[in-house]
This record gives sequence, structure tokens and C-alpha cells, in this order.
Amino acid sequence: MSTEHVVAHAGDLNDGEMKSVEIGDRTILLVRLDGRYRAFTPECPHHGAPLAEGVMHDHHIRCPWHQSVFDARDGSLVEPPSLDGLAEFDVRVEGDEVIVALPDQTVASRPPVMAASTPGRDGRTFIIIGGGASGLMAAQTLRHEGFLGRLVMLTREHVLPYDRTELSKRYLAGTDRPVPTLRDQGFFDDADIEILFGENVIEADLEARSISCQDGLTMTYDRLLIATGGVPRRLGVEGEDLGNVFLLRTLDDCNRIRRAAPQASTAVVVGASFIGMEVAAALRQRGLDVTVVAPDPVPFARTLGEPIGAMYRRVHEDEGTRFRLGDTVERFEGDGAVRQVVLAGGDRLEADLVVIGVGIRPATGFVEGVAVNDDQSLSTDAHLRIVGADGAFASGDIARWPDWRTGRPLRIEHWRLALQLGMTAGRTMMDLDAPYRGVPFFWTAQHRVITSYVGYAAQWDDIAVDGDVEGRKFVAYYLDADRRVLAAAGCGRGTLMTALGDVLRTPELLTLEEVRAMAQEVGHLQNV
Repeated sequence: MSTEHVVAHAGDLNDGEMKSVEIGDRTILLVRLDGRYRAFTPECPHHGAPLAEGVMHDHHIRCPWHQSVFDARDGSLVEPPSLDGLAEFDVRVEGDEVIVALPDQTVASRPPVMAASTPGRDGRTFIIIGGGASGLMAAQTLRHEGFLGRLVMLTREHVLPYDRTELSKRYLAGTDRPVPTLRDQGFFDDADIEILFGENVIEADLEARSISCQDGLTMTYDRLLIATGGVPRRLGVEGEDLGNVFLLRTLDDCNRIRRAAPQASTAVVVGASFIGMEVAAALRQRGLDVTVVAPDPVPFARTLGEPIGAMYRRVHEDEGTRFRLGDTVERFEGDGAVRQVVLAGGDRLEADLVVIGVGIRPATGFVEGVAVNDDQSLSTDAHLRIVGADGAFASGDIARWPDWRTGRPLRIEHWRLALQLGMTAGRTMMDLDAPYRGVPFFWTAQHRVITSYVGYAAQWDDIAVDGDVEGRKFVAYYLDADRRVLAAAGCGRGTLMTALGDVLRTPELLTLEEVRAMAQEVGHLQNV
């Protein structure tokens, strides 16, 4: 049952505009597009961001927090990290009144329509190695696009796919909220996706089209997706195996740190990477004394540039974190458990808890029958087909694919991008012509200072900053030698950063002036 409500006058919105409308204790997102009014659920299904604060452009609604994208014509999902689309409500215009039929029962989102296994119609077996975001997105996409064969996911972990980004943030900081699972068991049951837990694949023979697991399980496949993510790098120094010296990659890793933290008082974080700095913030929020040790003179200098890196250092220092930059760890000392961190220069730091965050390497050591790159990644084409391996695909942190604008090979370790690549891989496995044409995006949250980043710039020739970095309200543009924008990072400029997610999708790189002008138009901004 539904009840009709008058929500607006026919002339309230111009074409291409949207707004939230309250109806009693409920809210809808009202959109006017191509001369028609449409109504949807108002929040992004991912984390509940108010979509009216996002951007609508080129028939797309872009979430203001993590840049999920929805089709403004029907609410369907276009890009993750949301896994669901928006529920749509019936709208009619009668005279000057816009009338919405709102269901009496609250609807939060619109899950994708999924096929299920039908062996009599499709006898093929598709296997996905990896139970993370990329593998899950590929599995969902396969069923959504109509795959009717057997679909198997193998994961080394013993839990359903979860939001890995929470591990270094709120969950590590001690929140009672569990890490969100991306899909519950009912999803896998309904879509007939077999998920096999605790399976350590020790060989994937891409020539024989077979896999072997440590427990003796062997399987053959018609098509295979490798989405195994990364393995945390170790330092390779004495004492690294002492108690309370941790790596952070999985939920089990994080739970071990959470169990140790209440008994600890002094922590050393090795590495000023995004993981390292987020871990430092989380441990400081728990009340531990924290020191960050890293060889770089400024955190994030190679990724975000020195001004933003210096700003984040001051954010952490204001919260009581100490830094030993330009230094490295020589060894860890302790009797069973770590007690001191000895630096290369000879200084000693007291520590009863250590977290090492110095990057990852692609988890591909089990792959046979195809060349593996020096960094252990797997080269693919733009459709994520593994080069030299028929019927095999790669997505997420392990994939190295050609940039669709420059042709240069890329490998990027971003969680949202892993979801995007999983969607692309799933479509390719269904023989759809859908090469990756997205724009990378990531975010970091440290002591309530959130910076988002859109695009990709492994190197740049200049940085142009609009705004005040120290005031934490800015956008930094990363430019090549021709003053074209490769990427942008921003803090406190949410609408502009959301608009840039659309602007930077152009097939050719744009100049700084072009990007500023287009962002102003797309974001309906007075100035940028």
C-alpha cells in the first residue's frame, strides 16, 4: 500500500536540479531531469550520505561522501562503493502539483536483480579467488548480468566480505559497532554463490585451468577471477616476530590489535602511509602514547604533496602524537613481547605495542602459467583479462591495467577502485564490452580531518592550491608539464570534490582553467 503526497509545485525545480523533501517523518530525493520529475530514497545505501548534498550531472547522481553513482533516470547503481541502487517512487504531475506515491513501509534501497545457478542451461563453472570487495563486486555483477552457471568464491578468511576501510579507523579506535559486512549470508544463498571459507589457494595453473588448495581441494574452471588483494610487507629485521608486533590487513589482524591495546600504554607505528597514519590516530584516540617512525621527511609527500602532508603531521601532533621522520627501524627488542624499538641511528623508543604499516605486495605467489611482474602484479588489458592467459582475469590491488586516457600501465591500491574493477571484471567475464573507464577515488580520515582524492598522479610537475591548507579548506590540483590536471585532493570542499569526480572523466586531460570552469558548472558553485 502507498499514500500520495503533494511534495512540490511543478516549477520548483529547474531541469537538472534535485532536492530533499520531508514528508512527515520521512524524506525523499526529488529530481527533475529531461522535463520529468522523479523521486528516490534520499540517502546513499553505502553509509547514508544525503544525496541532495551531492551532484547531479549527465543523468548521474554522485554521492557527496564516497562518490557512489546512481542513474538519475531510474535510481540504478552505476558505480560503487554502494552495492545497491536507489528505490524509486511513482510520481505524477497534476496541474501545478507534483505528487509522490510513498509506500507505507519504509524502503531503504533497491538491491540488484540477480540470476541464480541453472545447471541445465549453463554448465560452466566460474571461480573467484578472493573474498574481498573486488571479488564480491564481480560475483554480484556476474549474477546481475545473468550468469546461470556455478559460481564459487574462495577466501582465506572465515568471515563474509566486509568493509576493510573500517579496520584502520573507527573499529580500531574502539567503537562497539562491528565492521560492516558487505553482504549477508542470505545474499549468497539467494544468488546461489558458493562461498568457501578458510581456503588457502596454493596453486592456480592458468594453462591447465585448475586450482589447488592447501587442504587438498582441487577444482577446474571455465573462467577464473583472481582478486586476492595484497599481503602486508614486513621489515625483515630482528625481533619482528616478538609478541605485540602487528601487521594490519584482515579483520583477524585488527581484532588482535584491539585485544592488545587495552593492556598497552606506548605504541610505535612504523610507516607514515595512509594505513600507518590512520592507525596512529586510532591508537591515540584509545589513549596510548604514539610515535610514528618513517624514512620520509614529510608524511604523504609523494602522494599528496608536502603542504598537505605537513598539515596532517600538525593535526597528529596537536593530538599528542610524536614523529621520528627520516629514520628507520633496525630491530625490535623484548622478552617474548616487544619492549623497545631500536632505530637505525641508535635511539631507543619504549613500546609495548607496534603496528607495521609499510605497504603491501600483490598476493599472487600461487599463480602459475603466466608472467608475473617484478612487483608481483598481473598485467591485464583494459577489460581486466590477464595477458597471456585465456579465461583468466584479475582485479583489485593485484591488477596492472592500461590507463584508458594515456595507455600507461597502472596499479592502484584503493578500496573503492577495487569495487569498480570487480564490476568491470564481472562484465568482461560475461563477454560484455565494458572496459574500465572510471576515475579513481579514495579518502582518508584522521582525527576528524577528512581528505578525499580523485584521479591519479603517480608523478606531477606542479601543485596548484585553491584555498587554505592550514585552515583545512582547500583543493589541490596535481598538474603535468602542460598544466593539465591529473588529480585533485580536497578537504572541506565536499561539493567541489564531488563535482570533480564527474569533471575528470573526460577522455582527454583538461587544463587547470578548464577544470575549474567545468567544476563550477557541474557543482552549481558560485566560485571554486
